[in-house]
Amino acid sequence: MTTIALCQIPVSPDPAANLKRVREALARAEGADLAIFPEATLTRYGRHMLDVAEPLDGPFVTGVAEAARAHGLAVIAGVFEPGEGGRVHNTAVALDADGEVRAAYRKIHLFDAFNSKESELVVPGSEPAVVELAGLRIGLITCYDVRFPELARELVDRGAELFAVIANWGSGPLKEDHWVTLVRARALENTMWTAAVGQAPNPAESKDGFGVGRSMLVDPLGVVRADLGTPPGVQLVEVDQETVAAARKTLPCLEHRVLGVKRP
Repeated sequence: MTTIALCQIPVSPDPAANLKRVREALARAEGADLAIFPEATLTRYGRHMLDVAEPLDGPFVTGVAEAARAHGLAVIAGVFEPGEGGRVHNTAVALDADGEVRAAYRKIHLFDAFNSKESELVVPGSEPAVVELAGLRIGLITCYDVRFPELARELVDRGAELFAVIANWGSGPLKEDHWVTLVRARALENTMWTAAVGQAPNPAESKDGFGVGRSMLVDPLGVVRADLGTPPGVQLVEVDQETVAAARKTLPCLEHRVLGVKRP
């Protein structure tokens, strides 16, 4: 059994303010093995992120690592790293309970949709990532990535036992429905526990419309076990591999795949 803290925090343009919120959330996550924070936890999305992006040994990740070590739990959070051509990488950084960086997944699918153009500011990654944290092999998925089932299947083929989806989901007509539907679909079609964490809305500090909350834990049969709704919050949830085994015995869809299967 692994205990996960879903850390749905509001994100400020100021990295120092966000680091303080991360520390406060980790203090509330007592008893968890892993804490998951949203995409863009470093700073709110926007052109200013080009100026505040940091390498993984910069003050923000270093501060998160210190807090992870102090509380004895692993952490996944979204940051921006300096990239090529004046752009940045949208990175999900994974730290173990000793504060060591175990993986840095650079978002592959950029959000050039719904009148947004993420590729103007962000360099796409190219390599999926599965990282072992808190006794689980975790496949990393960032926001728009969740619309691409082939990425989730690649993570399954690489041995993922849980999906961690981090997001800064945009608001708008039906957008919240898209989020819930897609997260549940990725869990159900792969019979996989899925922990999805988004930013809480933060109209006091930004009017950009990003962050709808709705952080969730979804079980391997697509049932929502926890949903934080809209307000900021930290909720502890539990996952176990026995539930996965039972789901896959009932619904062996991964064994029944025909197209695009990678056999050992």
